[in-house]
Amino acid sequence: MEREEDLEGRPSGAFNDNRIPDPPWMTSGIRSPTQANTRHGPSMLQQIWSTITVEFSDIPDIATVTKITVRILVAGLLGGILGYERERKARSAGIRTHMLVAVGAAIFMIGPTQAGMSVGDLSRVIQGVVQGVGFLGAGAIIIGTAARQVQGLTTAASIWAAAGIGVAAGLGMEATAMLATVVVLFILAVVPLFVRNSPSGPGESA
Repeated sequence: MEREEDLEGRPSGAFNDNRIPDPPWMTSGIRSPTQANTRHGPSMLQQIWSTITVEFSDIPDIATVTKITVRILVAGLLGGILGYERERKARSAGIRTHMLVAVGAAIFMIGPTQAGMSVGDLSRVIQGVVQGVGFLGAGAIIIGTAARQVQGLTTAASIWAAAGIGVAAGLGMEATAMLATVVVLFILAVVPLFVRNSPSGPGESA
């Protein structure tokens, strides 16, 4: 029986001294360094990109972007209107302060709402906003104590009202926020015309 021969005419069982042994990853299933780097790189980039996508997934579509933008802009605009009335009378808190308070209060409402927070938890957030704005209003009152007279109570109240307007706008009640702004402006601008000559206690100056 004839022995099988390879392509060069040598018996298939003959030992070839010139044969280069195969690398271990070709015979044992181990990936080569090039293959490992090629497969590991895209996977890491995909994980980074997927994480970034998830982090920005709180605004999934144009409708949500429009809703959030309208709420924040309305809160800032209404707060700025109140601040303009205060700044026109040279009070300690003006346009920027009232705008920031209103926008901040709106954001405190928009964030939990986007996260799906329950009504009970959202009510605690509102309580925190009211308390925090109270400290800001106290700062506006303290500024006037240098003259040994309590001043700034009306401005502190307007800051507090701006926070309430921002909360309403952040919850999607823009019409309510606008109506509240009209009422507050009436109190700040019109009511003093009728009570200007009446005796007033300290801190009730418009």
